[in-house]
Amino acid sequence: MSAVETTRSFIDYSLARRAILAALFGGRATTTDVCDAHPYLLRAAKYHGEPTTEQCPVCRKEPLTHVTYTYGDALGQYSGRIKATRELAQMEHEVSEFTVYVVEVCQNCGWNHLRESYVLGYGGAGSGVQRAQARAAAGGRRVTHSRERALSE
Repeated sequence: MSAVETTRSFIDYSLARRAILAALFGGRATTTDVCDAHPYLLRAAKYHGEPTTEQCPVCRKEPLTHVTYTYGDALGQYSGRIKATRELAQMEHEVSEFTVYVVEVCQNCGWNHLRESYVLGYGGAGSGVQRAQARAAAGGRRVTHSRERALSE
């Protein structure tokens, strides 16, 4: 997980991951059951994912790739987009609240599993003081989005 300041509602899915792998290696599930990544997820991992040093627990041939999705009403039309981990630190000061989902993917065998989820953001509409503090923490600048620029012209 990135070094962000407003992380809350953190959920680690490692116990579910261990149960699935135990079922696979115990003969109660097949590789077809657990290595079922959707083609869009595999493409997202290839072009937008962040490589890790952790080997795939199923095929043990390739390192896993993390794909980070962001969802939330405050994101509007940008909800459901893939973001790089480095972008989350800036987003947490610009967006009131959004949920981050990190999915691990093996591009070789198709293993995929939700690794963790958490909520980021400065915590709601808040007062002007809270928004000013969030902007100050983000380097003192206010980012003007293209929609705001279009409305002001």
